[in-house]
Amino acid sequence: MPRPKRATRKRQLTELYVQKAKPGEKRYLVWDAKQHGLALAVEPTGVKAWKAIYSFHGRPRWLHIGKASAIGLSDARVLCAEAMLAVAKGKDPQAEKKAERGAGTFAELAVRYVEEYAKSNNKSWQQGDTLVRRYALPRWGKLQAATITRSDVKALMRQIAAPVLANQVLAAVSAVFTWAMKEEIVQANPCKLVDRNPVKSRERVLSESELPKFWTAFGDSVQGRALKALLLLGQRPGEIAHMRHEHIVDGWWELPGAPIIGIWPGTKNAQSHRVWLPKPVREIIDSDESKGFVFGQGHRPVPGLAAVMREICQQLGGEPVRPHDLRRTHGTTITKLKFGREAMNRIQNHREGGIADVYDVHEYADENKHIMESVAAHILALAEGKPVESNVVQMGARR
Repeated sequence: MPRPKRATRKRQLTELYVQKAKPGEKRYLVWDAKQHGLALAVEPTGVKAWKAIYSFHGRPRWLHIGKASAIGLSDARVLCAEAMLAVAKGKDPQAEKKAERGAGTFAELAVRYVEEYAKSNNKSWQQGDTLVRRYALPRWGKLQAATITRSDVKALMRQIAAPVLANQVLAAVSAVFTWAMKEEIVQANPCKLVDRNPVKSRERVLSESELPKFWTAFGDSVQGRALKALLLLGQRPGEIAHMRHEHIVDGWWELPGAPIIGIWPGTKNAQSHRVWLPKPVREIIDSDESKGFVFGQGHRPVPGLAAVMREICQQLGGEPVRPHDLRRTHGTTITKLKFGREAMNRIQNHREGGIADVYDVHEYADENKHIMESVAAHILALAEGKPVESNVVQMGARR
């Protein structure tokens, strides 16, 4: 049997009626016949308040206008009319009011983003948090988050001289506001429609004449050995820095896709990966340790690879080289030796068009092992000034 509908109270409200309205056992509403969406809510305690009630995306929304003891009927009608006009323009006044009340300062919002979302969902959250703290907080920390505008974002980017760095700061700040929008803490992301700085795609690789210079400059420090391993393995710098002894099994480095708190950041694409360690790398990392960071300092992964690369570049002169360029050099060598782009993507754990997702890591084990040994031998020969073979015999490489 259908539930009987409650009788709707509707009348043209007057100040006298509002004053004399009596409380009931439960809260009830009296709708104003003159102003669409305006209702007087009467609580069992006798408290009376104005509500603007409307529908937004098919869901009912209640906007608290204020207590009837503080706001008269005529003013309540005006405020309700303004709210209804905003709804007609596609806005959600109730959510906007909630956002203004709950966002707090940008500094508070940034902390909430890290604690409530980033730490558990973004393995590289520390990088974004560092950028926000260094560049955004000094300018915006005390501002109400909801008041920050697109102009503020553009001004922030103009203050950062390096175009790539400015783009990274923009992405870090945008992540904070995107999360806040999803949580209905703010209504808008001021980073939207802000153009990124145009930057050239880096194609920097070490030339044959540069390899001996850099190899010598790397030396035998912990950072230098890590950079050598990066050049010979072609994996991402952060993965090399976090390489652990317990992930090396029978000559294979097994990279877990998921992060392990405190010891492993996870792979960039969250896919587990398996890399053969060629002989020159095994000699670099030769150790009796069974656990811990291969290139660590105490219980910490090796720091400062980028800083060491900058120092080396200053010593050697020429065009700057970054740690990631060593990975690019390794990938270029794979294709140079005619193993093919698919092999490069597979070994460097790329995911282009879903192709690499179908590979069975054990199916290609022998081929990957051969490629890794060949590429490492080729790079090492160039680095040490020894003759290299121009053609590499492949083991039935699949194209």
